[in-house]
Amino acid sequence: MLIYFILLILVPLYAQFKVKSTYKKYSKVENSSGRTGAGVARAILDSHGLYNVNVEETRGFLSDHYDPRSKTVRLSSGNYHGYSIAGAAIAAHEVGHAIQDQQRYTFLRFRHALVPVANLGSNFSWMLILAGILANMSGLLLLGIAFMAFAVLFQIITLPVEFNASNRAMDEVVSLGIIRNDEERETRKVLNAAALTYVAAAAVAVLELVRLVLIYTGMTRND
Repeated sequence: MLIYFILLILVPLYAQFKVKSTYKKYSKVENSSGRTGAGVARAILDSHGLYNVNVEETRGFLSDHYDPRSKTVRLSSGNYHGYSIAGAAIAAHEVGHAIQDQQRYTFLRFRHALVPVANLGSNFSWMLILAGILANMSGLLLLGIAFMAFAVLFQIITLPVEFNASNRAMDEVVSLGIIRNDEERETRKVLNAAALTYVAAAAVAVLELVRLVLIYTGMTRND
């Protein structure tokens, strides 16, 4: 149990450290094309005919994301205005999601469909789980686990979405000449570090779900 809780804490911390340190390193290295993150995003979008997708600056550190509702790629200030390899990689990654949206990528559509039940699971599962454990009611615990399973499924489905967006990003920055051959390794490091946070989140979610299932089986065995 002690090892479990250590993993539960250390895995996310390591992922956060990795992404921040990698970003910090390559945010100081300019890309060879001399494009800002906003310029990279616009170039890739236009190459796919996505003229209706806007590129906007947003507040926060590494708050970059694609909003499918407003068809907008939002980049944090450093990436929006900066000329770094890190900024170009992250901008290309977020545009990767816009391309997925345009092409109706299966896993992205599935993830969007899961959002309501995943939010419900995240908000209510722990209340049911705690109530079930404290009251020793296996049925209530099982209901909480079922709600939590939707949130865990969302985390798992996020992985192929993010990896696919990163693969698309690499293809785009190479084919459009945004980076040189000797910059591909650095660009991939940034994308891999960012992906690690999603892997860590999914791993922790699955471990927690398994632990709760074991608690449930133990509870039913004692009934």
